[in-house]
Amino acid sequence: MDLRWYSIVLAIVFYVVMSWGLLQLAGEQALLTGADFIYWMIVTASTVGYGDFSPTTAAGKYIVSLFVIPFGLGLFGLAVGRLAAFVSFQWRKGLKGLKTLDYTGHILIIGWNNERTLQLIRLLLREIEYHHETQRVALCVKADIENPLPDEIGFIRVNSFNNDEQMSRAALKQASCIIIDNPEDDLSMTTALYCSDQNPDAHIIAYFKEESLGKLLKAHCPNVECMPSVAIEMLAKSAMDPGSSALHHQLLDVHSGMTQYSMPFGADKTVTVRDLFLKLKEEYAATLIGVSSQGYDAIELNPALDQSVAPGSTLYYIADERINQLNWDTF
Repeated sequence: MDLRWYSIVLAIVFYVVMSWGLLQLAGEQALLTGADFIYWMIVTASTVGYGDFSPTTAAGKYIVSLFVIPFGLGLFGLAVGRLAAFVSFQWRKGLKGLKTLDYTGHILIIGWNNERTLQLIRLLLREIEYHHETQRVALCVKADIENPLPDEIGFIRVNSFNNDEQMSRAALKQASCIIIDNPEDDLSMTTALYCSDQNPDAHIIAYFKEESLGKLLKAHCPNVECMPSVAIEMLAKSAMDPGSSALHHQLLDVHSGMTQYSMPFGADKTVTVRDLFLKLKEEYAATLIGVSSQGYDAIELNPALDQSVAPGSTLYYIADERINQLNWDTF
């Protein structure tokens, strides 16, 4: 492609120089003055032909009709065609996942599970839309697919999730959150180990069908949040408590009903669960369901009302929408 552009540029330069020289020999001085000559060449070569400048000598008319217009038209069409092809090629590169993402602090999804991955992306985009901090979402896959949402997410296709050069195109080290969800648990395991080594500061979430693999990964990478499959547990729960599956689905679905969210406790003093519970319920129509003072591995659900909550803890609550603006001074 570079050689072709180089050849086109040389041809245009030769065409302009030859046109200027021939018109000079023909005595067309009025056409050869600086900006007027460039303007006239472009208008003539593109066949727009405003007619404000034109040859006056017989030789000049022959030169324009037999050389300037035919060759200019060909070069103009060639240049426009090459430009259109270049733009189309760049767009296709992004669609096929061949470009390098210039992302920072984004959510990177690694793996492809067809409709489940699409639903995950849509939920993330919906969450980001109502979140106080805007984040980009990128999808990194090995599957032979094109970007499923080209106008909404970044897309990278690789041959291996452990290749430094290829994964750098997904801005792996710049991601703030990495979600790993592959059809095979062993691939999720190796990918999670690699990501934990490359970006230990990111919030890494890995989904496993086999809970034992999640526990094994957790032993080696404590910073990885392992997400086990709860399909069997959900079946048993619904059998004993009808409606449980619909309840859990609503708590996870940001499109309808009440949804579960979390936020850091931003007050500068310790308060009780009772104070938090009542304030959230009265002023924000939200229900406090859990507190964690030592990360997501130590969440205490349904805490006692007299339990103390220290600054920096994480609060888990149920509400219609995420609470982005909260006046902690009132606590």
